[in-house]
Amino acid sequence: LRSVTTTNPRHAPGWIAAARLEEVAGKLVAARKIISQGCQACPENEDVWLETARLHTAEAAPAIFARAVNHCPHSVKIWLAAAQRETDVKAKKRVLRRGLEFNPSSLRLWKAAVELEEPEDARILLSRAVECVPHSVELWLALAHLETYENARKVLNRARKTIPTDPAIWISAAKLEEAHGEGEEAVLVIIRRAVKSLARHQVLIDREQWLREAENCEKCGAIGTCTAIVRETIGLGLEGDTDKPGEEGSGSADDRKATWMEDAQSCLARGSVRTARAILAHAASVFPGKKSIWRQMAQLEKAHGTRESLQQILTVAVTHCPRAEILWLMSAKEQWLAGNVPAAREVLKRAFQFNQNSEQIWLAAVKLENDTDEVQRASALLANARRLCGTEGVWLKSALMERQLGNTENQKSILDQALALFPKSPKLWMMRGQLEEKLCTLERSDPMSVDKDLSSAQTEQDTEKDKERSKEIESVREIYQKGLVHCPNSVALWQCAARWEEKAMSTAKARALLEKARLKNPASPELWLWAVRVELRANNKKIAATLLAKALQDHPKAGILWAQAIAMEPKPRQKTKSVDALKRCDDDPYVLVAVARLFWEDRKVDKARTWFDRAVTLYGDQGDAWANFYKFEAQYGTPDNQQSVIKRCADADPHHGEMWTSVSKNPANHRLTIEQILVKVALLLDDSTALLGPPL
Repeated sequence: LRSVTTTNPRHAPGWIAAARLEEVAGKLVAARKIISQGCQACPENEDVWLETARLHTAEAAPAIFARAVNHCPHSVKIWLAAAQRETDVKAKKRVLRRGLEFNPSSLRLWKAAVELEEPEDARILLSRAVECVPHSVELWLALAHLETYENARKVLNRARKTIPTDPAIWISAAKLEEAHGEGEEAVLVIIRRAVKSLARHQVLIDREQWLREAENCEKCGAIGTCTAIVRETIGLGLEGDTDKPGEEGSGSADDRKATWMEDAQSCLARGSVRTARAILAHAASVFPGKKSIWRQMAQLEKAHGTRESLQQILTVAVTHCPRAEILWLMSAKEQWLAGNVPAAREVLKRAFQFNQNSEQIWLAAVKLENDTDEVQRASALLANARRLCGTEGVWLKSALMERQLGNTENQKSILDQALALFPKSPKLWMMRGQLEEKLCTLERSDPMSVDKDLSSAQTEQDTEKDKERSKEIESVREIYQKGLVHCPNSVALWQCAARWEEKAMSTAKARALLEKARLKNPASPELWLWAVRVELRANNKKIAATLLAKALQDHPKAGILWAQAIAMEPKPRQKTKSVDALKRCDDDPYVLVAVARLFWEDRKVDKARTWFDRAVTLYGDQGDAWANFYKFEAQYGTPDNQQSVIKRCADADPHHGEMWTSVSKNPANHRLTIEQILVKVALLLDDSTALLGPPL
């Protein structure tokens, strides 16, 4: 470095490097001496002076900067550094103003000087600044911010004339009008003029940039300006945009609609709710007949708006899309949730005028009456629905209603009529078989053996009862057989038929039935599981193990079979089996719950909680997982943990799971809430249900 400074003494970086080397070596005096020599050799280099000031004390800095500005009066860096080293605000102001005398066009000096001033002095300073630096948008906007409304308008007008290519000035003008309460139309006019003026000056700003500006306006509270920007620019660059509400243009309408809906989703993801709302409002004005737009608007209001705003959107939506069943249903549901049952009835009444044959609307009206204990009205609605609509769902709901009311004869009549119309419906056949089971169960005789001391007349009477019971068993079997002829691919119907054979003490027939079912439905692991459990209930453990091994060969990724395999293993081998199951199907809910139960049994509370949480997070619709999780928390968790599981379960609204459906679909439980069903299922869970499933 000594060679560098000697051979080329006017090379400033060499002096700086030499001084820093001495500084690092701890020789500060030598460093100051070297950098002073550098100042003498390179007096017009600003970096040398800045390094000199850095190496010296704060007391010596003013004198150094005084010498520096004599040699480099146009160095903005030196003036800023000199002001920064001052401790007194007045001294800082004095230095910066002196620097501005030599550098009147320096934006950095003007900004530093303005930041130190009070609002009134800053306004005066900015008035001078925009004259010296007329192309700085930042200075113009700062001046307008400090002026009164009238003067701010004048300032922004001057700024627009000086810098006609910057959209920030136009947007600030729109914000100014909005803040002054001039109304949406005035703001809209300014943004419209901005778009035209920028296009005239060949300033290309795409719609994504405009949307970012709209989001920035939303963040600073200028909602009117945000909305105006969206309305005037959302269609830029899209083919066929007419810019007029209600006119769909000649271009690809679906592409524009899809683009706008994606824009709204992106804005929501970034937290820009008002911008998303404005985009969807514009889309709805251009495409008023598109129900997907109205539905997305309703979802936005449901998540981020008020109940009143949501109802207002839905009221307008059904006016434009009277054939959109989902919008009517959403409107009626919101009225019902608000506790306004008459309004919900009125909404559905209006919906019937446009959708007389809609199954969903008929069923929604029935549900409304049923949930409000208006059973007679619900029954009357179903009668009309069967006459006017007559879909499979309506007949099924009618049968369910009669089952809830306990009207066995009416239920039987409805099911017989429905099966004549819809013989391919497995649900109808299952309900018909279950009804027949109920009748058979109610009337069957005592299965105990006949006492030898009874009279012959009594014996004959019991024999007649046994014959009658055999006929009843056969009648149920016949119904299921008819159903299987029409619905051979319904796994649930095969399971119902096999369950009935077990209840009738005909394990051999149940076994044969399930073998036939597997031939008809080879891709169903549920049928294999049922066959395994039939053998377990008959205490044929070796046959059950053999069947399960075959099932896992045919369905190696069936989590429901692996969970059964874990439950059937002896305790010492369950861990190994669970590892095999996780290798095959890592994210299956049945396997996750089975592994969690193993940790639960070993009292590894934290690990069990983690696995249960993973199961319900990945598969919120699996009710059995929620019930196991709740029972675990009831044993080891705090009341807060239990309430958290209940709340999360209610939000997930599960509908699947063997134990869950056995409780939730029981007619006696049709009025239970999710929380009540959860507790009831949790009480039923034990080792036997994990092994054998729900009771027959």
